[in-house]
Amino acid sequence: MPIVLISPEFTQEQYEETNRKLTGGKNRMESPADWPVEGLLAHIAGQGESTFRVVDVWESEEALNRFAEILIPILREAGVEGDPEVYPALTYVSA
Repeated sequence: MPIVLISPEFTQEQYEETNRKLTGGKNRMESPADWPVEGLLAHIAGQGESTFRVVDVWESEEALNRFAEILIPILREAGVEGDPEVYPALTYVSA
């Protein structure tokens, strides 16, 4: 069952800082191989009307939990507070 993660509000600068720590220096993730764990189905990041947002879709809650163990301390270090929204996807369609 796909799991959707919507990250808490944070800036593009915090996003890029987080990516550098996750990837060993890259500002942007370019392929699923850039993630420190397997199981990512989709990653979307961009500036919205009022905030920078990130949406991930994971193949399972277990895959998401493995990633969260690595991500949450990095987010806290970057000054990002709050917990992401997490919920099972009703529908997931990929090209």
